[in-house]
Amino acid sequence: MKPFTTLINTLIILSLLFGAPTFASAADVTTVPYVELQRYLGHWFEIASIPSWFQKPCVGGTTADYRLLNDGSISVVNSCLRASDEVLISQGRAFVADTETNAKLLVSFVNFQGNWLFPGDYWILGLGRNYEYAVVGEPTRNYGWILSRTCSLPQETISDIINLLTEQGYDINRFAWTDQSSAGCSQP
Repeated sequence: MKPFTTLINTLIILSLLFGAPTFASAADVTTVPYVELQRYLGHWFEIASIPSWFQKPCVGGTTADYRLLNDGSISVVNSCLRASDEVLISQGRAFVADTETNAKLLVSFVNFQGNWLFPGDYWILGLGRNYEYAVVGEPTRNYGWILSRTCSLPQETISDIINLLTEQGYDINRFAWTDQSSAGCSQP
C-alpha cells in the first residue's frame, strides 16, 4: 500500500508544480490567429529553446514529430542526443485547447493508465508563411522553442523571431541555441 501512496503523493506534487494554472499575465502573450493542424504536423528541428528540466540530458540533435491520431489528439515524439550519442525519446500527447484557432494546445508526457496527466501549455506564437518555422511559448514565458522544418534558419528569419519573442515579453537571453551538427548544420 505504501508504494501506491508514494506514487499518488508524487503525482499530486507534479500536478501542483507543472499542471496547476498559472497566474502570470497571459494577456501579453498572443498566439497566431489560426493554425492549420495538417500543415503543422510532421518533423521539426529545435533551433533554440529556453532550457527546461526535461531537456537537461540533451546535448543536441533535438527534434519533434507530430502526428494526428484517430481520436483527434496529436502524437508527440521528441528526441535528442545525450553526450554518449544515445538517443533519448519522450512520447507524449497533445490536445487542442482552443478549437477556434488551433493555436493553443495542451501537451502531456505523463501517461498513467491511459490518462495523460499534468498537461502544459503549448501556444503557437509565430509561424512562417509556409509553416517553415514555428515559435512556441506559454503564458508564464518559462518555456519557449524555436522550431524549423530544416536544421537551420536564415539569419533574417532568426532576427524576425527574436523581435517577435521580445515583443511577447520573453527574455531572449534565456534561449540557448540547439546544436544540430548531427544533422549537418552549424549554429547561427
